[in-house]
Amino acid sequence: MTADSDFIAKTLSEIYSLQDQVERLQARRTEEPVAVVGLGCRFPGGIGNPEQFWDFLCNQGDGIVEVPEDRWDADEFFDPHPVTRGKIVTRHAGFLGDTRNFDADFFGISPREAASIDPQHRLLLEVAWETFENASIPVQGLEGESVGVYVGISNFEYGARLLWPVEPVDITQHAGIGGMLCAAAGRLSYTFGFTGPSMSVDTACSSSLVTTHLACQAIRTGECDVAISAGVNLFFGPQTHINFSQARMLSPDGRCKTFDSRADGYGRGEGCGVVLLKRLSQAVEDGNQVLGVIQGSAVNQDGPSGGITVPNGLAQSRVIQQALDNAGLQPAQIDCIEAHGTGTPLGDPIEIAALARIFKERSTQLFVGSVKTNLGHLESAAGIAGLIKAVLMASKRGIPPSCHFESPSTKIDWEAAPMISVPTAYESWAGPEFHAGVSSFSFCGTNAHVIVSSCSSMETLGSAMTTDKPAP
Repeated sequence: MTADSDFIAKTLSEIYSLQDQVERLQARRTEEPVAVVGLGCRFPGGIGNPEQFWDFLCNQGDGIVEVPEDRWDADEFFDPHPVTRGKIVTRHAGFLGDTRNFDADFFGISPREAASIDPQHRLLLEVAWETFENASIPVQGLEGESVGVYVGISNFEYGARLLWPVEPVDITQHAGIGGMLCAAAGRLSYTFGFTGPSMSVDTACSSSLVTTHLACQAIRTGECDVAISAGVNLFFGPQTHINFSQARMLSPDGRCKTFDSRADGYGRGEGCGVVLLKRLSQAVEDGNQVLGVIQGSAVNQDGPSGGITVPNGLAQSRVIQQALDNAGLQPAQIDCIEAHGTGTPLGDPIEIAALARIFKERSTQLFVGSVKTNLGHLESAAGIAGLIKAVLMASKRGIPPSCHFESPSTKIDWEAAPMISVPTAYESWAGPEFHAGVSSFSFCGTNAHVIVSSCSSMETLGSAMTTDKPAP
């Protein structure tokens, strides 16, 4: 009987030990950093890949140009008075090059169907493919695998043209699926054979950074093993520009002069960005490049504020603090902030005040910039553009200078934010680690913040790969 009791006690002890190990592994799985293993982008200024983007940022590139003739007649729609109905207060924006050419056969799509596919969806296919190439991961090898697809997209102009043409007889069988926002993610999953979660996200300007938060959550909870986080934005006519001009949102020179005394509205921009994400330990085990790691992220909503389009500074502070808590980092450990930074006289002061609330105790400099000064506001693709910039900063160990910053805005209380510095020259980084926060806020109130860190120390990689050993 004693032998049986000893055997039962030993067995129970082993069971409890194994159960404890499983619980620790599950807890660590949900907290483990997510690796960025691939990047792809098309941005204004002729940017076609991440290396070009980095050079552009370091050289204070300006991608804003006059409206190309093949888009619309800038002179016909221009009027310097924003109250003029049917007109636009600016002749400038950030445009991509030719968005019409598309190798339909490469993606197994018939020419007839391709003609009815929103160019935003076609651009996503191309940039997603390039992102897998950047990661040196053959996309064909992931067919049937649990790969998640999360796409930030808001512009439905092309879809509206397909479903509401001048002549109803012009509506084709491909019009619906070709222009619906949900098809942006669905077509990526279908074309590449991915079986993980797949969704298009529209929270306006914060759409693509929200996709990063959702993708990281899905990886950590095991919904998928690999995930795409993406954002895209293209223009198809002057109509939305007219609307935003009437709302007095646009800058007359088409540029975002973020945190500057000349800030007078934002300039619109086109673009597409894609990041490829994977659990850090899995990325290391598979021998993937690790360009940076996402330590933590958060999403919240403004709730009641001065108006549905008026930013809520307290909500911005809360989402940043939530992301820091999720990352297990203190404000003093953050080296720079890639701000939402639209360059509006209302939004900029609110954002700086929100940052000051979180970082008020730090004694060291906090660099704050915005990629919108280079590219314009990419709207549904804005967050992913800022994220790619942050990943490049983490991997290159440098902070590019801000564009169009000449004199600090007098509408911002800089005395209440002495820790904040807008970089006007390239800042190299020699510290052992680098942490950057990325903010993306929506004019409808959905806010997102993501913490990106360098992954150069062997201690970080080692801890990610550590596995619990069975009890002796």
